[in-house]
Amino acid sequence: MSKEKINLNISGMTCVNCSNGIERVVNKMEGLDTSKVNFTSNSGEFTIDTEKLNKSKLIAKIKKLGYGVEEDIEALEKAKKESYKKLKALFFVAASFSIYIFIFMFFPMTMVNNNYIIFALASVIQFYPGLRFYSLAYKALSNKNYDMNVLVALGTSAAYFYSAAVVLFPDIFPEHLRFMYFDGAAVIITFILLGRLLEERSKAKATDFLKSLMDLAPQNANLILENGDIKVVLAKDLHVDDIVLIKQGEKVSTDAIIIKGEAEIDTSMITGEPMPVFKTLGDEVIAGTINKTGTLHVKVQKLSSDTTLSKIIALLNEAGSKKLPIARFADKVANIFVPTVIAISILTFLVWYFVVGDSFGAILASISVLIISCPCALGLATPIAIVSSVGKGAQEGILIKNPEILEIIKDIKYAVFDKTGTLTKGEISVKDMLLDEKYLSLIASAELQSEHPISQAIVKYAQEKNIQLDEQIEDLSIQAGLGISATCKGQKILVGNLTLLEYNNINISQQILESFEKILSEGNGAILASIDGECIGVISLEDSLKDGASELIAGLKEKNIVSILLTGDNEVTAKKIASKVGIDLVYAGVMPDEKYKVIKELQEKAKVMFVGDGINDSVSIKQADIGVALNSGSDITKDAGDIILINNQLSSVLKSINLSSKTMTTIKQNLFWAFFYNALGIPLAAGVLYPIIGVMLSPMYAGIAMSFSSVTVVLNSLRLKFAKL
Repeated sequence: MSKEKINLNISGMTCVNCSNGIERVVNKMEGLDTSKVNFTSNSGEFTIDTEKLNKSKLIAKIKKLGYGVEEDIEALEKAKKESYKKLKALFFVAASFSIYIFIFMFFPMTMVNNNYIIFALASVIQFYPGLRFYSLAYKALSNKNYDMNVLVALGTSAAYFYSAAVVLFPDIFPEHLRFMYFDGAAVIITFILLGRLLEERSKAKATDFLKSLMDLAPQNANLILENGDIKVVLAKDLHVDDIVLIKQGEKVSTDAIIIKGEAEIDTSMITGEPMPVFKTLGDEVIAGTINKTGTLHVKVQKLSSDTTLSKIIALLNEAGSKKLPIARFADKVANIFVPTVIAISILTFLVWYFVVGDSFGAILASISVLIISCPCALGLATPIAIVSSVGKGAQEGILIKNPEILEIIKDIKYAVFDKTGTLTKGEISVKDMLLDEKYLSLIASAELQSEHPISQAIVKYAQEKNIQLDEQIEDLSIQAGLGISATCKGQKILVGNLTLLEYNNINISQQILESFEKILSEGNGAILASIDGECIGVISLEDSLKDGASELIAGLKEKNIVSILLTGDNEVTAKKIASKVGIDLVYAGVMPDEKYKVIKELQEKAKVMFVGDGINDSVSIKQADIGVALNSGSDITKDAGDIILINNQLSSVLKSINLSSKTMTTIKQNLFWAFFYNALGIPLAAGVLYPIIGVMLSPMYAGIAMSFSSVTVVLNSLRLKFAKL
């Protein structure tokens, strides 16, 4: 027996039930061992026995179900965009024609028969935008699945065809039964299309973050040939042990070891550490990181398909394919509700026809059952609440990209935070200068010539103190990984780390050395300054906390949510920041793939929210049950997140949790009212009370009850816009 794993890009899925239906059907095929179809990522992973089943037969089966199988990501993206564009057009047609229906209802034309105009408009909605629901209902029924599409097709058909009969054959109806329900059918189709449009919009850019991440990997590499010549080749064509030249400002081509040169490397995309890292002979450099200074010769250690960056992309793919625990309550209930309504309608007809002996009453009663069960309120219960919730979030500076996560935010047990740029500002600043301020002008004037983050922090500090930076600087030398040296007015200035001063035989007093070591032990950065061979003091550097960080952690504790700091920074600094904000659990010095593993381990215990801003956080954000990205972060991270904090305020994390709770409460209330009206109205429509008190719910009152339930749901949802978070 020969096993083969097949990954397919599947287009045309409109809901979770589509993916479930595909799995259910293909699992019956002989030779299929396992199947995992994901609606969110439009992907399918299948394991087959190639002796009994081949790939083409599997694809043919999926296509027969009405879905597309695309060759690659580009083709899938094109299909998704076309699907979204078509859905958007259908919604606008339905919405526009619905508006005209209401205009002609309330402002009828006197020159022509107004009913025929409304009939024509309703027919366009029913069989153009509404055709989508007939098609999806057919797919669902073919898979023995009774979802919302079946309910929509059934309910709108009952309302439409009864109304059409009233318009075309009015004489067969008594005067008091000549009512039209075109508006109800039109509104149902329009609003449910709106809900689907919101879903598709959140999915439309589901893989954009992957494309952006792939763009980080350099396309070309400077391959050094045996004769010393340099040849530009594709990075993906590099082999292990090839020698590559990395110039200043270029991205590292692939994971490699430095064999010549030294430079400061911007590794923030991997570690989140804002300060460039000094790398020299024997040190490893990672694909996609940036050479800020110097020139390097590196020996390739890994193929492009096996680099740290490619592993991050693979992890994102894996995280993106996980099935979200979304409980589509209305669809689940519909699987019971739809067959029940059909059964009640048929039973009503049979009782009235054979027992009561009233054929016309049988028709009206059975239609009344279908009309009152028309899922307007049921269909609106979730999308209208979500629209209101998303709008409220936007008012608060919270962009909810994936409305589905509103269901699970309130259930999180762990809130995991990146450090740099998330809890801290991600900018190096001068905390304190333990030296005479008279030297500041000389030091800052020299640092003004450098673009290094530390230099910029010193310059900013001096400017805030209104120090003049007009000293004439000469012989400036920037020494990668060490600091800078310069001459001013004949005085030799050195600013940098301890190694720089020791290399230049600078005398450092015991007092300054103790201050230097104390600053480092506290988790802050520290550099030394000397003038004319004498160390004049130490400069303390820090990455300061963001406003509201401590308040956020305290608020999470009140909700019994465990806060965790997960950072690539060193343990001393990480614990210092954690202590300041009140976080007890710290994971320090972790790479992106290690962050991913921590998140997965936590998910085995409970729901996890991850809040971050850097490219190195994108894997964790995508894997977590709820991924929150700051607007100040990278585009890749924002694309991977479910929520973007537009205002960059950490307090919005708590507001998101509160909004989730209020939204779910509203949806449950909406569903209660929707089913309450059905539970009350269906028996009345079926004529249960007719033999007792002679009361029967006619189609007109069935339509009124249906409309009233919809109004209740809409008004209840609109309350979210005024909710206090």
